[in-house]
Amino acid sequence: MNNDVIGNRIEDWVNTDTSSNKSEFLDLINRYKIEIDDIKKCGGDIAVEKQHSKGKMTARERIKYLLDDNSEFNEIGRFAAYDMYKEYGKINAAGVLVGTGDISGKKCVIVANDATVKAGAYFEVSLKKTLRAQQIAIENNLPIIYLVDSAGVFLPLQDQVFPDEAHFGRIFYNNAKISSMGITQIACVMGPCVAGGAYLPVMCDKYIIVKGGNMFLAGPALVKAAIGQSIDSETLGGAETHSAISGTADYHEENDIDGLDRIKTILNHINCKTDSEIIPGEISDPMHNIEDVISLFSPSFPKPYNMLEIISRIVDGSTFSEYKKDYGKTILCGTAKIGGFNVGIVANQKINVKTKLNEIQMGGVVYSDSADKAARFIMNCNQDKIPVIFLHDVNGFMVGKDAEWGGIAKDGAKLVNVISNSTIPKISIIIGGSYGAGNYAMSGRAYNPRFMFAWPSAKISVMGGEQAAKTLTEIQVSKMNNVDEEAKKEIFNKIKNRYDKQSDPRYAAARLWVDEIIDPRDTRKIIIECLDVVRNEGSIPKATYGALQV
Repeated sequence: MNNDVIGNRIEDWVNTDTSSNKSEFLDLINRYKIEIDDIKKCGGDIAVEKQHSKGKMTARERIKYLLDDNSEFNEIGRFAAYDMYKEYGKINAAGVLVGTGDISGKKCVIVANDATVKAGAYFEVSLKKTLRAQQIAIENNLPIIYLVDSAGVFLPLQDQVFPDEAHFGRIFYNNAKISSMGITQIACVMGPCVAGGAYLPVMCDKYIIVKGGNMFLAGPALVKAAIGQSIDSETLGGAETHSAISGTADYHEENDIDGLDRIKTILNHINCKTDSEIIPGEISDPMHNIEDVISLFSPSFPKPYNMLEIISRIVDGSTFSEYKKDYGKTILCGTAKIGGFNVGIVANQKINVKTKLNEIQMGGVVYSDSADKAARFIMNCNQDKIPVIFLHDVNGFMVGKDAEWGGIAKDGAKLVNVISNSTIPKISIIIGGSYGAGNYAMSGRAYNPRFMFAWPSAKISVMGGEQAAKTLTEIQVSKMNNVDEEAKKEIFNKIKNRYDKQSDPRYAAARLWVDEIIDPRDTRKIIIECLDVVRNEGSIPKATYGALQV
């Protein structure tokens, strides 16, 4: 008998309104799918038709053609710029597509400007998304492909894109660093590539230009204004110019298809580093159906639930070897296999638990003992060089006299130190709440997880809307005279509505605080895809922890 097998049949869940929970989740998922379908329409039918009329493919069509037949495009940042820049219209996917997939049998990062959305111009979020793609390539030692078709910086908002350390110039800084690391970069100029953006293809290992594409530091209008020279864009920096006169381009191709085929050929003739320390073994399916996860709790009014039921539907064979099972029980730690890959799992337990001293600890709260346990477990994972999966549903750290006297700050700092200095790949998934410092303790965005995803049920903020509204209402009311209950209620609702909007996962995804909002039923598949990416890193450096209080 294997004592590490976990989980129960959905039929055996007690005090769980599985039917109602499932119905709520399906409604929520379907609303998100409608929004995703709209995002996939790029700049709309008219803009797509205009792109086709030029004999050009859309960014999504280019990516689909480029990928191997058996490969999916694992998109990052679909909700980027969601509900932002309203005065300029809808900026679907921030006008640039980013993700990973297989090309010529090699795992690659792809960056594709979407010319149907504001001519592929860069907003601040577009830039952030491009830098995120480069980060994925650097961290995971992956070739990166740029499909360039962009008018450059969105000039009305140039101050948000141009001068700072994480603005436009950082792309070219990263180009140089990526090249020095020996990571292949291929650029295919398929439309405009102007101003500072012209540095990108030139700084790549391979530069392809397609007929109709052009690249120049200054366009014809600026050239005319600056030096009085009259010249058309094709003569100034077209495909013929850069392949036959300047010698800047390495390959000159007739059309989009030929340019994409050239990328495939180049990748087919390069070698990629393969000495990974993360090696998959034999795969076995979970014993329980992943579909069950949307029946476990309500996305709108979540009640306590057993996180082990979710883990049992993600890990191979529903087998989870739990670490310090009887200690620090509000955080679950243990080892498992997912898709044949060895992983560590750190997850918030959402049911109330009793300690050996008969103390009740609230589910979803980080206590001193659970912080200590998680820190020690993550250190073990660094020793063993196995990735860690974080499953967030955390309210924050325990507060109050007993917690402070018990050293909650010390133990919390220990956990944050270990997460900060870990060298193993970390993958974070926000299932429910990810509030306050609890977000940090579970490897939130500030702690460089390789990938970070959210379920539609996720909430991400410094605290819940209800708690924030109560606190801020009291502060505001204290500064006013003779406030009646109706006015007080109005103040409360206004604050709560703002917090609820800002804690919505789409708000986070719009700003790339999470990479994607995922269907909960795809969680196992997406984790496996991510593990297949991170395995390309090669050797994992030894972790050191500095002033760690043990």
